[in-house]
Amino acid sequence: MKAVLSKAPGGPETLVIEDQPSPEAGKGQVVLDVKAVGVNYPDVLIIQDQYQFKPERPFSPGGEVSGVVKTVGEGVTSLKPGDRVIGSTGWGGMAEEILVDAHRCIPIPDEMPFDEAAAFIMTYGTSHYALKDRADPKPGEILLVLGAAGGVGIAAVELGKAMGLKVIAAASSQDKVDFCLEKGADLGLVYPSGPLDRDQQKELSSRIKELSGGGVDIIYDGVGGDYAEPALRSMNWEGRFLVIGFPAGIPKLPLNLTLLKSCDVRGVFWGAFVARNPEANAENVADLFRLYKEGKIKPHISNTYPLDQAADAITELMERRAQGKVVVTV
Repeated sequence: MKAVLSKAPGGPETLVIEDQPSPEAGKGQVVLDVKAVGVNYPDVLIIQDQYQFKPERPFSPGGEVSGVVKTVGEGVTSLKPGDRVIGSTGWGGMAEEILVDAHRCIPIPDEMPFDEAAAFIMTYGTSHYALKDRADPKPGEILLVLGAAGGVGIAAVELGKAMGLKVIAAASSQDKVDFCLEKGADLGLVYPSGPLDRDQQKELSSRIKELSGGGVDIIYDGVGGDYAEPALRSMNWEGRFLVIGFPAGIPKLPLNLTLLKSCDVRGVFWGAFVARNPEANAENVADLFRLYKEGKIKPHISNTYPLDQAADAITELMERRAQGKVVVTV
């Protein structure tokens, strides 16, 4: 089988495509014929050794796949050859076949195509956990989404609306904001490209307050960098600041602001939540499929690439050009 491999730390240009032996299913495992791979920001980080996990090289990036069960290993009774599933793997997905623990596979609804399936669990799972389990949302509250046009961001926009929140979508261009408005955001805000000086940060905070009518209750920060503090300054009393990711850099927040506003800064590590509380995650996944069937959420795939152009797919995400999800098809 062919696989995209990271053989040394570096950017997407360091990836190579080579033939690899086909995997064999062991106890509790299945082998999937991969049909599509969702590209996520961890793929940008993991090939540079900047992610929380550092797999042994060579490895394939791609932690979110959809495909068809090819073979099952000893003791697997929940799946059979021919089943259509989503596999959450952490890495290894950008290959024609992949070995997955059976308990990390989720059956795909009949009406969900493979490309949407591969773009579904990581972004919606992250944003659903962030809003439902970490943000304590109340209908009518104001949600500000930073980086709203990206994969997790647009998922947060859709889920925020489904939860009865008023959603402000913030992104780096008017095209991206317009996309978010089409996906259901109530209001949009274009912020300048970073880094931001102090005057620009103050201006951004003022604009958020003006647009929201005084302040926001929940901040979904998928950007970090110089955008985090201005957003925090726009927060209402007892607001919740959700820490999602840092493509613009890891921010340093002045903690006196949390005291003055009696607000919370809450980390969101969906992968650890899945491992620590699989029962609660299963309930969340069931809720996501319900929302999908009801038409309240639907992955927006901005671009697809064949396997031999996987590096270009990761580059698009790294350069923050994507609106929605980028998918590699196999």
